[in-house]
Amino acid sequence: MARPLIYVFPDREALSRKAAGLFAGWAEKAIKEKGSFSVALSGGSTPLRLYSLLAGEEYGERVPWRRVHVFFGDERAVGPESGQSNFKHAQDRLLSVVPADVHRIEGERDPREAAERYEHVLREHLLEAGRLDLVLLGAGEDGHTASLFPASRTLQEEERLVLPVYDVELPRVTMTLPVINGAARVLFLVAGRAKADIVYDILETEDLRRKYPAGLVEPRDGELVWLLDGEAAAKLRRTDTRTT
Repeated sequence: MARPLIYVFPDREALSRKAAGLFAGWAEKAIKEKGSFSVALSGGSTPLRLYSLLAGEEYGERVPWRRVHVFFGDERAVGPESGQSNFKHAQDRLLSVVPADVHRIEGERDPREAAERYEHVLREHLLEAGRLDLVLLGAGEDGHTASLFPASRTLQEEERLVLPVYDVELPRVTMTLPVINGAARVLFLVAGRAKADIVYDILETEDLRRKYPAGLVEPRDGELVWLLDGEAAAKLRRTDTRTT
């Protein structure tokens, strides 16, 4: 695995604008080269500004949305109208205004059934495309990413691409490490002082990194990029970060 590219920004707005520029550029390139672009969106609060930027003229008009396939890295066991739905957050800010081909996880179904159905959808796409072009991720204060949590059995999965997650307060459905690590690019968006410890452990402490699901994200033949705001990066000491 190549070393991750790490960018540090003064605030979330600058981070979000960088992410929007990267997204648009990668989408343009992929569509020019092979006719389509596939992305798995992330939940959480950090990517919401990115989604709003991609819905606007400055970045959104660069993207040929009719050739974009949108997937989701994870979803809670709720319906698409729930305020806890990752799909709803992306729908409200982006997907309702762009003509992308959206493949949502059916959170209103039993998680096991929803995972099986989404695995089928994803495998059909990958059979044609080979891999996802981009996976967007965040990192929780406990080091989880998507709905892959520390010490969970889902971290050992080597075959399935999508699994139900029951060992949390609200059941979920998540993509697994094989599909995430098979992507052409993985982009982490991490902001806030509460994330500083976990960012340090993952990016600077080799003996701790692999304890955390986010530290297990290692694209096999792809690019790994971390975008951090100044608060999340506050404890980093490595010299290969790129400040903007």
